[in-house]
Amino acid sequence: MVRLNDDKEMVKSIKEGLKRTGGYCPCRIQRTEENKCMCKEFREQIADPNFEGFCHCMLYYKSKD
Repeated sequence: MVRLNDDKEMVKSIKEGLKRTGGYCPCRIQRTEENKCMCKEFREQIADPNFEGFCHCMLYYKSKD
């Protein structure tokens, strides 16, 4: 299951960054399709049934259940 970070201030800050960058991860320097939110790195991580954790910018969290 993928959900937003429980830290509402963190979520607000990241969402503001996404607006400024046109939907690209605000934590990454390059503006490439791979860094468009939800980034390629996290999509690949969540495809792994054994992965549990946050995406790079900590907006999303994937739990095993």
